[in-house]
Amino acid sequence: MTGPLRSSRWFDTDDLRGFGHRSRLMQMGYAPEDWQGRPVIAIVNTWSDINPCHAHFRHRVEDVRRGVLQAGGFPIELPALSLSENFVKPTTMLYRNLLAMETEELLRSHPVDGAVLMGGCDKTTPGLLLGAISMDLPAIFLPAGPMLRGNLRGEALGSGSDTWKYWDDRRAGKISAEEWQAVEAGIARSYGHCMTMGTAATMTAIADALGFCLTGSSSILAADANHIRMAAACGRRAVEMVREDLCPSAFLSTASFRNALAVAMAMGCSTNAIIHLTALSRRAGFPLNLDDFHAAGQRIPVLANIRPSGEKYLMEDFFYAGGLKALMVEMGDFLDGSARTVSGRTIGEEIDGAQTFLPDVIRPRDNPVSREPAMAVLRGNLAPDGAVMKPSTADPHLLKHRGPALVFDSYAEMKARIDDPALAATPDTVLVMRGAGPQGGPGMPEWGMLPIPKYLLEQGVRDMLRISDARMSGTSYGACILHVAPEAHIGGPLALVRTGDTIIVDAAKGVLAMDVPQDALEARRAQWTPPDSKFGRGYGWAYAAHVLQADKGCDFDFLETGFGAAVPEPEIL
Repeated sequence: MTGPLRSSRWFDTDDLRGFGHRSRLMQMGYAPEDWQGRPVIAIVNTWSDINPCHAHFRHRVEDVRRGVLQAGGFPIELPALSLSENFVKPTTMLYRNLLAMETEELLRSHPVDGAVLMGGCDKTTPGLLLGAISMDLPAIFLPAGPMLRGNLRGEALGSGSDTWKYWDDRRAGKISAEEWQAVEAGIARSYGHCMTMGTAATMTAIADALGFCLTGSSSILAADANHIRMAAACGRRAVEMVREDLCPSAFLSTASFRNALAVAMAMGCSTNAIIHLTALSRRAGFPLNLDDFHAAGQRIPVLANIRPSGEKYLMEDFFYAGGLKALMVEMGDFLDGSARTVSGRTIGEEIDGAQTFLPDVIRPRDNPVSREPAMAVLRGNLAPDGAVMKPSTADPHLLKHRGPALVFDSYAEMKARIDDPALAATPDTVLVMRGAGPQGGPGMPEWGMLPIPKYLLEQGVRDMLRISDARMSGTSYGACILHVAPEAHIGGPLALVRTGDTIIVDAAKGVLAMDVPQDALEARRAQWTPPDSKFGRGYGWAYAAHVLQADKGCDFDFLETGFGAAVPEPEIL
């Protein structure tokens, strides 16, 4: 590092403001020896009492603090939005950008030189990284880690994935209320994020592949003692990064984002990866688009045999198999080893010598988990700006399909009517739900894995084509086409579909269309009226006014790097 510490503007000046800053530190019991000449490290902690993914962060922050002190830094904890995926309604996606703004402004407005970002629950990872990229101080990401595998009478349970499975069985009358309660009690047995390849595991792996983590740390189980040691190591490294002036702009590159995209595909990633990685890449100035995701999905096989793309294994098995480092080695030339990381070394150097210990969990390239891609992008007159699908989790016969639409205008309508036999849905019916996009949801809730009608479940049907402008949980599976853009709420073609219209899907060719003459669609558009806004004031109003569509990452237009001039350092007068 050349020049004074950023925090010296607060602490080293011989004026009235400097006096006030120092005296208030001393009010808290600190002495000049605690801060003088020491990098101040913000520990941005997304712990809360109601976030089970981050329940251990209350204690882990002390391990980070220990590491900062070991390296000669001065740690300060800054609480941030917890974004508990399970409890925040209507969806945490509504608040991802709020966490991004909070992170950026916490770092800008406080006397900090670098940061440790503590996250892991679905939207906390992209929220923290978006803010850190825009602020561009030395920052390292500490992933929460997966929880232990679930258990039901000796059978491993996967969070989310087995929820949907057993709920279908419950609706079909195949399990009792007592058995359902046993699933409730056994599916989540420790702190940490979901141990399936859901959005949390996907996004922490993406952060790792981008170079934001100590390489491989995203695979460490939350309840493992290695996680405690890793937390302290993050604290030490943050201090070193300040001294090296190693900011995100110094290690992120086109190669970093290509690596993150490649790793996501090899992991059998959550469909939510498209939205978050798109937003991150655009913030960093290395933009990815839907065509990049589709091409990567066609080229890179799924190598991580983790549910829901895999058959039986969970993130605990992935950790024991060698974790992300081993997967990256198996990827070979799909990975650009020249990309830099927060360690100051290249990712190639970081993974050198890593081994796979359980080859059925982390597969070699010549024995992939699925011949179907982890991700496909579809376009057509139903989704001119694109829609996404996860072919690796869908029933193969539905990847090329023609069938009649059954349309619902909202999730509430769908929920109220889906089990009505009068709808006369068949296995060939295409369920369509609209009004759940970025503005329509609002916040694009995870409603896209529409339930199969009960009377079809009783016949043994377990997958159907389902189309929406919503998202779905990364732990979900099936022939669900999501993120239809533009969304119905702003007049996208999805708003024009009617029950009985023939829907055409060809995942291999990237086609999503409705077989309706253009003049009929134009007549329907002339009759269409925009729905009322969901918000008359407040944050929700601002969200609806400024959120971008799914194909652009759902960032706020005014937060994108190209919106305006860089924000200056705060004045201290």
